[in-house]
Amino acid sequence: METTLSLYVTLLSVIFAGIANMVFCKYPTYPWLNIPMDSGRILSDKKRLFGQNKTWKGFIGMIVFGGLSQIIWGIVLKTVPSLESLNLFYDVYANSILTNLWIGLLLGSAYVVFELPNSFMKRRLEIEPGKTAKNQWKWFFVFIDQADSLLGCALVVALLIPISFSQFLGFIILGAGTHIVINQLLYVLKLRKNPF
Repeated sequence: METTLSLYVTLLSVIFAGIANMVFCKYPTYPWLNIPMDSGRILSDKKRLFGQNKTWKGFIGMIVFGGLSQIIWGIVLKTVPSLESLNLFYDVYANSILTNLWIGLLLGSAYVVFELPNSFMKRRLEIEPGKTAKNQWKWFFVFIDQADSLLGCALVVALLIPISFSQFLGFIILGAGTHIVINQLLYVLKLRKNPF
């Protein structure tokens, strides 16, 4: 139980950052950032590189919110020492604003960078941006859609602190499950177009 809790405490800031970024992307602020990262580029297979939904607004937003969320989460954890001790980052690094900033920026960057190969693959398979596959690929992509960004975050954790392989897998599996639950909630709140 404590191991599971420590995984959540360590990466809860990423969940907050993802929700904040989803809300940020829904509002018409900074329209000059709301352009596709691939600029509409069509590859030799006549398909988009990433698609319409991978925008610079979402990419930059997740990195910025990653840093801000980690700072805020670090401040919150200082007020609850029993939870602060469960954050694996603080076994190695001091819980300071500067440390939390660079950890959060790394986590936010990994989150968005690791989503890109998934988008690339989905365009090759003609799965519409923001949609789930309706063929034999459906459940594979439901899992990958939730786990890709968590894989990036788990790699950041593994590079920064010593963790076991079971902890590494725990970050991905628990994170993917949590991601599905949060996506369902965001769908109900009309912040997402589809439930997965």
